[in-house]
Amino acid sequence: MDKKEIFDALDDFSQNLLTTLAEVDAIKKHLQGVIDENTTLRLENSKLRERLEKEDKTGHKTSNFGKENLENIYEDGFHICTFSYGQRRDNDEPCMFCVELLNRD
Repeated sequence: MDKKEIFDALDDFSQNLLTTLAEVDAIKKHLQGVIDENTTLRLENSKLRERLEKEDKTGHKTSNFGKENLENIYEDGFHICTFSYGQRRDNDEPCMFCVELLNRD
């Protein structure tokens, strides 16, 4: 092997390393997104389990049960309005449609 062939081989190897590094970085970013989503889902699951346990302990339903349930869902950070029902509210910001539903008599 002469010097040019060695240099070309090293250059190819360097390019392959850069490509592999970019792929590893993309995998790391994807994994971080999956971890964040998993954490969010675990938190939501925990809140739902707590609410379910609380409802099981009360045992009876009141006439205001539906409204109280909607209030609990809204307080947990989810929309209750017809436009975005069940979607998570961004940064727990108030939604005028949800608030209007809660304030109805």
